[in-house]
Amino acid sequence: MTVRTPSLAIRDDTDDCGSGGGADTFFGLRIASIFIILVGSMFGSLFPVIAMRYSKYVKVPNGVFEFAKWFGSGVIIATAFIHLLSPAIDELSSTCLSDAWQGYPYALALCLLSIFGIFIVELIAFRWGTAKLAKLGFVYDAHGHEAGGHAAPGPETPAQDNIEGEKDVRDLSRVMEEARAGSRSSRSLNREDESDLKETSRGNVAVLDSPLTQILGVAILEFGVVLHSVLVGLTLAVDPDFKVLFVVLVFHQTFEGLGVGSRLAYMQKHLPQAYRNVSVYGALLYGITTPVGIAAGLGVRTTYNPDSTTASIVSGVMDSLSAGILIYTGMVELLAHEFLFSDEMRKSSNTRLARCVCTMLLGCGLMALLGKWA
Repeated sequence: MTVRTPSLAIRDDTDDCGSGGGADTFFGLRIASIFIILVGSMFGSLFPVIAMRYSKYVKVPNGVFEFAKWFGSGVIIATAFIHLLSPAIDELSSTCLSDAWQGYPYALALCLLSIFGIFIVELIAFRWGTAKLAKLGFVYDAHGHEAGGHAAPGPETPAQDNIEGEKDVRDLSRVMEEARAGSRSSRSLNREDESDLKETSRGNVAVLDSPLTQILGVAILEFGVVLHSVLVGLTLAVDPDFKVLFVVLVFHQTFEGLGVGSRLAYMQKHLPQAYRNVSVYGALLYGITTPVGIAAGLGVRTTYNPDSTTASIVSGVMDSLSAGILIYTGMVELLAHEFLFSDEMRKSSNTRLARCVCTMLLGCGLMALLGKWA
């Protein structure tokens, strides 16, 4: 068996482990990068949201939205492994760190911790949500896809018999009628709201996918992406190989924004009117994170060194945790639930299924290729 020795195991005299500042070349272009990346990030994240919200005025074919959704899913998965976990391993095994960091794969351990942490948070949230819905006589959607296809799954209560199921349907119908007679008396119930009222094949049990659940599923995804984006901005501001990194990050942030934006757009489609602006706020938050990181990096460029001991630890820990978040989201939410547990996908033709898978692989491949330079 061949033992592979990591290149970082040998201390190089040229290692920059001090607390000195980063590169200060191309200062004007570094300032301009704040606005250029802002435009790219905002376009990627906001365009799907705006286009779907104002579909009556912005005529975008449904195929474009579907392409953005699956392409973005591939981008997110590649980001987790190539742009987060791999750099985290390098950073937390840097020769600038003490020997205590060298004897254990802390990056992988933190990533594992993050995966289970997100799982436990979702588990608690869904059990709490299920208990609340049970008091109203509703049964939670087991996979969260019948009303949107993007949210995290909710726990499922045991199926009731037909008599109880029919009673739940009547109860939910009564609630909807009261809502229509009240604050929404002047508007008819649209198709999106009607999608919350469904009959399952096992007993006509009413299913409700709560807005909080849908928001939580996408918020977890965005949290991991936002952490990563801030660190990327800090690095770009002081990196000596600025030109190459800058060009790559323009595409990187646009593609990643497309992934986040498409998920926000699909979430928005199935939220009640009172929650519709959440998707816009999410897109705006993503759009400003990298520019804010660049601005902060330029502000501390004389003292911030991305290769220093402190920076390596902070960046490595944050990248590891972010990688865990995106791995969980990518594997569970974007792959398992979208392809294996989605009724829509199970009923789709083989041609459509193959197209969706190939689109996801395209996004994953292109994002992974960008990892060669950034």
